[in-house]
Amino acid sequence: MSDPFFHPVSGFDLPRFAGVPTFMRLPHVPQGHDRFGDVQIGLIGVPWDSGTTNRPGPRHGPRQLRDASTMMRAQHAVSGVRPFEAANCADLGDVGPNPADILDSMERITAFYDQVMAASIVPLTAGGDHLTSLPVLRSLAKVHGPMGMVHFDSHTDLFHSYFGGTMYTHGTPFRRAVEEGLLDPKRVVQIGLRGTMYDTEDRDFAAANGIRLILIEEFHARGVEDVMAEAREIAGSGKTYVSYDIDFVDPTFAPGTGTPEVGGPNSYQALQVCRELAGLDIVGADMVEVSPPFDTSGGTAFLGVSIMYEILCVMAARAGA
Repeated sequence: MSDPFFHPVSGFDLPRFAGVPTFMRLPHVPQGHDRFGDVQIGLIGVPWDSGTTNRPGPRHGPRQLRDASTMMRAQHAVSGVRPFEAANCADLGDVGPNPADILDSMERITAFYDQVMAASIVPLTAGGDHLTSLPVLRSLAKVHGPMGMVHFDSHTDLFHSYFGGTMYTHGTPFRRAVEEGLLDPKRVVQIGLRGTMYDTEDRDFAAANGIRLILIEEFHARGVEDVMAEAREIAGSGKTYVSYDIDFVDPTFAPGTGTPEVGGPNSYQALQVCRELAGLDIVGADMVEVSPPFDTSGGTAFLGVSIMYEILCVMAARAGA
């Protein structure tokens, strides 16, 4: 029997527009709570965007994602997975960043996740810009060693630096992660890449280190199932991280992001790729770059949290197997 404490508030008991919003109406279980050690999957907000190089705003993402997440229900309509019964899930709250110091913020994020990892909780993160992934990976790698990664994005985020030597931006996290030994590059696949380019530096780094790049033209030509079968093969049976930038999705469906690129997947394909993650040993995941100022309607956030729910169902099904 699943633990009722970890069940979301039902829309039949409290209207979805009422109450204090938590991720998917789950209990708020911060560090120090007497049930913290019972959590299996923790949903965490990282409200910062200090790595943004153009349009800021993802620091407001977790709050809007929480509000949109009140529409998530108990059962997946296709797989039948009931994630909140398959695993003890909870909202662990937000990391408190330092908006004036990017390096201190990264240390704070890693320290927060160190406590999550010490409790053997699998984290599902809502960013924040994509630099969020780096301090999270630093914590996870202390436990799991170099991980594989399935990465959905318009951009590789493999650049060496910006503006003549700035090493930490949302365009550099996975270059740092490979250099620091957090990721095994031969078990990394990046899907959906497109848009105009500065040069080929990032793609050259990928080729030199064995990172598989699947450009959007190949994605559309092959289809979701074929591409994701290869992604699962690359990640293999080892520990795997999933990183999902909302700008993977075409801006027609997700305009609320800092660096949109046209020609991407539609909203249904955005969900499909998550369903095809089933079978992977996912030890952590994130949804990043939802920027409320560029979509005040909340449509981008609703898609973003729907994607989080898809990933959660995959994670919970494995935890409950």
